[in-house]
Amino acid sequence: MRKRIEPVSLEHERRATSGSSSGSVAAALDADCSLKQNLRLAGQGPAEPRCAADAGMKRALGRRKGLWFRLRKILLCVLGLYIAIPFIVKLCPGIQAKLIFLNFVRVPYFIDLKKPQDQGLNHTCNYYLQPEEDVTIGVWHTVPAIWWKNAQGKDQMWYEDALASSHPVILYLHGNAGTRVATNLARRLCERETPPDALILESPFTNICEEAKSHPFSVIYRYFPGFDWFFLDPITSSGIKFANDENVKHISCPLLILHAEDDPVVPFQLGRKLYNIAAPSRSFRDFKVQFVPFHSDLGYGHKYIYKSPELPRILREFLGKSEPERQH
Repeated sequence: MRKRIEPVSLEHERRATSGSSSGSVAAALDADCSLKQNLRLAGQGPAEPRCAADAGMKRALGRRKGLWFRLRKILLCVLGLYIAIPFIVKLCPGIQAKLIFLNFVRVPYFIDLKKPQDQGLNHTCNYYLQPEEDVTIGVWHTVPAIWWKNAQGKDQMWYEDALASSHPVILYLHGNAGTRVATNLARRLCERETPPDALILESPFTNICEEAKSHPFSVIYRYFPGFDWFFLDPITSSGIKFANDENVKHISCPLLILHAEDDPVVPFQLGRKLYNIAAPSRSFRDFKVQFVPFHSDLGYGHKYIYKSPELPRILREFLGKSEPERQH
């Protein structure tokens, strides 16, 4: 017993002889221990874990507030852009034409359209036409298949002379602006009493206003207050009519319309509507008008009708029966 008591007494003596600072630290520890004991007795649990939980909760709340602040900022920016676009279009109508026709988008980007031979078209020549001032149209001239071998390496003059042959000349113009140019040109030729042998339209629309309403970009603003004032009036006021439905009433030659049911750019119903306008027109009373749909299961969309294995047969049958007749 003496051996155990002596070290304890020595320890108490050392504590008693220590400085005032050690005494204060010991007192603080004793007070902390008594506080923890009182909290445990009161049923509040350990103090240290609760403090850690509170700190963790505060950090979680801080992260949530920061995330909500960033999300709210993004939503406000998107809403501001959504509201600003109609005003930008109203002030700058040219932007809308860019959005509708996307003629500034080149896909694939690295193809040089000036060199069709790079794409394996050794029987095709590229040159440009300038029908109006400040208007330039790029043209690919492809000769008939029986001339493909002779065409390799020939210059533009040779291709221009080939146009004087007895083979039919077909203008292949696709989609939005292409079909508008085709119906405009065909109408002028018919009014001059020099109609073309036939007119073929692929994925056409009726007029630019109906196309603008059906365009994927316009779907976002279809229920926007003042949609017509913001989006349609700038088109008509700028002189852009693109009225295929009006042009076909003055065309007197066989007409073939091709359209895919799954066209996401020019809705299928617009091509069908254009056919329904042309078929009973008096200008077509002596000529064939035909509409050829392509089922959505084929996946041709807006610009892949040319991949159809049935297309050569359809064109041969149509052009072979293009003499004046009425078959609607």
